Amino acid sequence: MIELSLTDLLDITGGKATATAAPDTVITSVTTDSREVVPGALFVAKPGEFSDGHAFIDRARAAGAVLALAERVTYDEDRREHPAVIVDDAVEAMGKIAARIVAHLKEKNDAKVVGITGSAGKTTTKDLLAGILSQVAPTVSPIGSYNGEVGVPLTVFNATEETKYLVIEMGATGIGHLTYLTDMVHPQVGVVLCVGTAHAGEFGGVENIEKAKGELVEALDADGIAILNAEDPRVARMDSRSGGAVRFFGTGSSKPENAGVWATDVAVNKHGQPELTLEFPGGFSKRITSGLLGRHHVTNILAAANAALALDVAPELICAGLEGRAAGSRWRMERIERPDGVSIINDAYNANPESMRAALVTLAELGLGADGAPGRRTWAVLGEMLELGDDSIHQHDLLGRMAVRMNIKKLVVVGRGAKPAYNSAVLEGSWGDEAFYVEDVDEARALLQEQLQPGDIALFKSSNGAGLRFLGDEIAAFAKEGDNA
Repeated sequence: MIELSLTDLLDITGGKATATAAPDTVITSVTTDSREVVPGALFVAKPGEFSDGHAFIDRARAAGAVLALAERVTYDEDRREHPAVIVDDAVEAMGKIAARIVAHLKEKNDAKVVGITGSAGKTTTKDLLAGILSQVAPTVSPIGSYNGEVGVPLTVFNATEETKYLVIEMGATGIGHLTYLTDMVHPQVGVVLCVGTAHAGEFGGVENIEKAKGELVEALDADGIAILNAEDPRVARMDSRSGGAVRFFGTGSSKPENAGVWATDVAVNKHGQPELTLEFPGGFSKRITSGLLGRHHVTNILAAANAALALDVAPELICAGLEGRAAGSRWRMERIERPDGVSIINDAYNANPESMRAALVTLAELGLGADGAPGRRTWAVLGEMLELGDDSIHQHDLLGRMAVRMNIKKLVVVGRGAKPAYNSAVLEGSWGDEAFYVEDVDEARALLQEQLQPGDIALFKSSNGAGLRFLGDEIAAFAKEGDNA
């Protein structure tokens, strides 16, 4: 982190220091989690939905925090004030500190900021782009899916004086959220992947999702570049909202005039990995094989390639950075091979109708076999897609029907919120031992431990809150008695 003094923090936040805050205090890291405190840290006492960070200041101090960023004065067991900067809103103050750091890096290093948004694929695209840019200069990108009003500042705080590129994942659950983030980091490149139905319930409809995602494009100034998915009509028409230039990405033979990096001859190999030819403006082209799993990742590959090109990275380096690169974050189409020949695909960090369909397509393709090999028995272990609002029953119903129509051999639906997927699968013709409904993860675990056989492929897919990512880890580590573990 770029070190900040107490004076810096007071100037940036407009806060007031407690009497016990030493004037020569310097912070060397920032965290909102007392379990992650290291010596020299600023601990942000953020009020939360389930707990209040102010209750953990003593723990943070014991771990080495030198200062708290708090919304009220607190005391230790001896009734002495904790050393702190007191502000009206701790999260807002985090954003102000992050904004100052970004401005400093832009002035000192001509640092570049890339913002990435979309209903699906943000984290994978972020990981791909960070991999490319890291070949060129010091690059900072989020850990996991840090993408909101807390996650974006925490990402920025990882920057050092040498940082040249900041790759910022931007999520939103309402109109105005992205504007708050763009006002904080002022991206020069904005990437919009897709507009889907994730969080439709919170947004009040897909039209509002489109409006919100487009805030990233509107934030670009005349020197900025918007990277837009030509194959998503809601994204493509954001070109009229861009304050800067626009480059489209997509596949196939028909390109718009302002196409950037384009993909042709897209295929999926026997391992489920996309193979494609990247065609760059100016005539350079190269065929690459991705280390990702699933055809749907072509969108993320192209988005990362175009963002890197917008930052003047050479096409040869872009291709080298993408060749063979797998997911950099956990639980995103993560494939694990058990010693007994069972394949686990754990994609249960997040879920919406679009990503569910893409995962099922990949599972079906992997089950077909290739090069004369016999097909494999496929299992779809599906939990609830959250935050769909009134559309939830309908979308889960469609999911069950799709699993049957794609000839997924075994369907396991976990939890009452996802039960319409089981009901529709039965109505579609899947019954007996082809479709199972279980109330919870414990029942699912028992079923899978008993019935998975060597050669099977099992996909785990749900929203984060459903917890199937942990079940996927357990099943990946499970070995029946007598297996060679």
